[in-house]
Amino acid sequence: MADTGEGKKEESDYKRLHSFPLIRHTDMPEEMRVEAMELCVTACEKYATNNESAAKMIKEMMDKKFGSSWHVVIGEAFGFEITHEVKNLLYMFFGGSLAVCVWKCS
Repeated sequence: MADTGEGKKEESDYKRLHSFPLIRHTDMPEEMRVEAMELCVTACEKYATNNESAAKMIKEMMDKKFGSSWHVVIGEAFGFEITHEVKNLLYMFFGGSLAVCVWKCS
């Protein structure tokens, strides 16, 4: 059997990088969701090499805009189980495999 080359694909072919935010789960109201999503994109682009600074920026801005007790996790390949206030959770992907989880707890 001759190998036509179709079976061999580069690893990069399997990774689809996207520059738009991909929301995995949210229960936020529309206005809050849009604002939080834009804030996450801005922070991740500004601090592309420093997830800790991006998370800190998102947390501080959400605390100012929507009251205190916001939490943010940014990274790759993590799992989570959290307790949060209803209508205050956003879990999204940005730039391929970078995940952002933003939630509020009282």
